[in-house]
Amino acid sequence: MTEFVRVEAGGGVATIRLDRPKMNALNGQMQRELAACARLVDVDPSVRAVVIYGGERVFAAGVDVKEMADMTYADMSAHSAELQACFTAVAKIGKPVIAAVTGYALGGGCELALCADFRIAGEGAKLGQPEIALGIIPGAGGTQRLPRLVGPARAKDLIFTGRHVGAAEALAIGLVDKVVPDADVHAEAVALAERFADGPAIALRAAKLAVDHGLDVDLTTGLEIERLHFSGLFATEDARAGLRAFTEKAKPEFTGR
Repeated sequence: MTEFVRVEAGGGVATIRLDRPKMNALNGQMQRELAACARLVDVDPSVRAVVIYGGERVFAAGVDVKEMADMTYADMSAHSAELQACFTAVAKIGKPVIAAVTGYALGGGCELALCADFRIAGEGAKLGQPEIALGIIPGAGGTQRLPRLVGPARAKDLIFTGRHVGAAEALAIGLVDKVVPDADVHAEAVALAERFADGPAIALRAAKLAVDHGLDVDLTTGLEIERLHFSGLFATEDARAGLRAFTEKAKPEFTGR
């Protein structure tokens, strides 16, 4: 059982719901629960796509600063590994993941959104990496995932200044993929997730792995990663169903096998 994070599933889509009033500050317990929920949806064959949602008012205002305030270097050296492992568990969900961002997504909240494949933001959303104002830097992937998404110069601007970015600017720089009215954020994220729910689960996982791993290597190695995943999919029932349906001009029915 979890106290601050829960999974709500149905129709092939699971929502990982953050619920630690008032601002979803990601303390140690919440980080462990988030990692557990991420691993749960990853291995559940009935879940085909995932939404991460903090509620109507706020996505996540960051890691719990009060919990960190008195930590020593030795304390944080151990805790930071657990912090990164939590976010890595989310990033490694082998299914399409959509962050539904309302209100604040700051610090660890922004870093959590960066772990998703897509980000849908409400018009009133604010995103940013304000850690510099505390005399520290992002520690849950912000210095690594953010520049890969928006480019190094824009990432340095956000990290060096610690400023908050509104939804319109976030869309313009590629930090989010779509902006909708605040009240529609979760529904839009679920609708996007549902587009993948009937898709070939093994191929979607392979596509995600190929893109994510390919970003970390040279082009030649990336092409080999792609080739191996591409070839391997020809051993799946879904590939046979899809290829057969194409030749027969029919709609394929994928089973995830």
